[in-house]
Amino acid sequence: MRFENKRSKYFLAALPLVFIFGEFLVPAHAAELKKTVAVSRFDVSAGKAALGNGMADMLADSLIRSGNFVVIERQTLEDVVAEQDLAASGRAAVSKAAQTGKLVPAQVLVKGTVTEFEEQSGSGGTGIGIGGFSIGSSSTTAHVAVVLRIIDTTTGEVLDSARVEGKAEGGGLKFGASMGGVDFGTEGFKKTPLGKATQIAIDNAVLKIVERLKSVPIAGRIVKVSGSDIYTNLGERNGVAPGDVFQVFAPGEELVNPDTGESLGSEKTRMGSIKIATVQEKFSKAVPEKGELFEQGFILLPGK
Repeated sequence: MRFENKRSKYFLAALPLVFIFGEFLVPAHAAELKKTVAVSRFDVSAGKAALGNGMADMLADSLIRSGNFVVIERQTLEDVVAEQDLAASGRAAVSKAAQTGKLVPAQVLVKGTVTEFEEQSGSGGTGIGIGGFSIGSSSTTAHVAVVLRIIDTTTGEVLDSARVEGKAEGGGLKFGASMGGVDFGTEGFKKTPLGKATQIAIDNAVLKIVERLKSVPIAGRIVKVSGSDIYTNLGERNGVAPGDVFQVFAPGEELVNPDTGESLGSEKTRMGSIKIATVQEKFSKAVPEKGELFEQGFILLPGK
């Protein structure tokens, strides 16, 4: 009996070591691969137009800090949209210009519309709107609401549409706004009920995006083929590592609903698989594992 108790003690004492070393046995790459997300400037149906940039920047910053995604800067996205507009105008060679809705440098595009952005004061105070000035109040209630659309940039399909909101109350605080729009850069704004409600709405948006995209596998593209070397647009920032295997698909003709013009996606033909050989920050180089005749623009999905 004494021997059994001693063995149990040794076993229990060793348990923390098992879990500690177990962490090292789990590959660092076991974490989920990071999808690339772009955040477009928000449309504004309540408030000043400048509000759209501020809200989009807040969402992009929160998505970055979540650690779940590679986030494309809004300015980069606007540059690509400008290039797409140039292509549509016919002033650029088609072969060198981005195709509208196809080559946005992200797997997922997040667009938003600010539908409510208001602060109301009680106890005889005065409510304010965007671009106005508040008067001190002993009781203030703020409400912010945003409609989000999560879009697959390859097919144009809206993966999800959701309404998120934030509410906050406070007392004895003043809200200052320039005539050109709300100044999101000040600490004073963040401390107001309206600032807190805005952050709550953004936090709820991040939670919604993270949850919705859990079921969406990361997708990459072949960007160049040179002999047996295959270059992809997935790199270290996406969590890709040497030895990873990706299925390769040739995109088919886009199917469009003749009644609505809605893109229904396209069929994909499996061409084989590739194995990642070396990885850089924004791209990786792979070699064929199965199949051949791989081309630029082919779609990459994880798994053998």
